[in-house]
Amino acid sequence: MDLLIPSTGLLFWMSLTFLVVLFILWKFGFPVIVKMVTERKAFIDDSLRQAHEANEKLANIQKEGESILQEAREKQAVILKEAANTRDAIVEKAQDKAREEGARLINDAKIEIDNEKQAAISDIRKQVATLSVEIAEKILREKLGKDKAQMDLIDRMLDDVSSAENK
Repeated sequence: MDLLIPSTGLLFWMSLTFLVVLFILWKFGFPVIVKMVTERKAFIDDSLRQAHEANEKLANIQKEGESILQEAREKQAVILKEAANTRDAIVEKAQDKAREEGARLINDAKIEIDNEKQAAISDIRKQVATLSVEIAEKILREKLGKDKAQMDLIDRMLDDVSSAENK
């Protein structure tokens, strides 16, 4: 029956040992354990606070990044619009210059054509006048080969001049 009911001596020594171990744990063990648990709790709380701050910073950085990206897109649109306007202005200037140069070349060509035309007409007139004089000279030589014909021609010319003055 010793197994079910321990003897008083054994019960006394077991109780005394338990109290000594409890006292030693209470004095030296529990404060260290409580201190470690408190430090661990503080470390976890601090880590959670830092994680929360990091999440807030990350959210702010993302917002800043989105705003910077939006600003960059707006600047890009402005730059592209300015580039398109500049390109259009350059093309317009080039077209205007080409039109002016084309008009100038056409005018120069017209002037040159007119000058050549006038020169050709003048040359033709000179040739016609020369030919006319040569033909007239040949005809007069043929017809005025005799003295009587020459005198008749002079008389007719004088009559024509006198009648023109009377009018």
